[in-house]
Amino acid sequence: MVTDLSLLRLLQLVSPGLPIGMYSYSQGLERAVDDAWITNAEQAADWLRGLLQNGLGLVDAPILARLYDAWSVDDMAAVEHWSQTLTACRETAELRAEDRQTGQAMARLLVNLELPEANDWLKRPDATLANLFALAAARWQISKTDVVTGYLWGWLENQVLCAVKLVPLGQVAGQRLLKNLAGELPALVERALELSDAEIGGSCFGLALASSRHEMQYSRLFRS
Repeated sequence: MVTDLSLLRLLQLVSPGLPIGMYSYSQGLERAVDDAWITNAEQAADWLRGLLQNGLGLVDAPILARLYDAWSVDDMAAVEHWSQTLTACRETAELRAEDRQTGQAMARLLVNLELPEANDWLKRPDATLANLFALAAARWQISKTDVVTGYLWGWLENQVLCAVKLVPLGQVAGQRLLKNLAGELPALVERALELSDAEIGGSCFGLALASSRHEMQYSRLFRS
């Protein structure tokens, strides 16, 4: 049997067991539930679909693709440009902190997985998760399409797990939500890979509002 090592490396990167602390971030979902914007599985699906289509699909995914290209040819100027661009697209302090903290955590992990290039990003304020994700993917020879697909899948799985805890949803309802939204990822990836530099950009006003309100939430389980 021939095993595709790059696939196994991708599964490792998107695993919820990856020790970078993604489980502690809900990206505004906790506040949206607290404010009763989301009370059931259908509303949770609408929320996550909106973030995928108007946020990650227009910002994170195409920037991740460019970071992957930059790391593939060791273009550090481009790496820094796109990582800083992604940081600039985060609309609240919480979301910027999440990207920096998970990016730095990924850098620490990659250093221990024998990718010494990540060492430079251990304390950089412009570290982002997508940047270090792209570094690992480029060095482990995972294809660009698979990289973007895996990144979106990892985000979606984490958000569904948050919804199961917060809304709350049953485990079966969560899996149904994950199955249905995952079916929309291939089209999002295809669109993201076709965007020009000038077309990159998007805003989810609900996310920005929920995140800014979450920063002042009295009692909370999640860091965002």
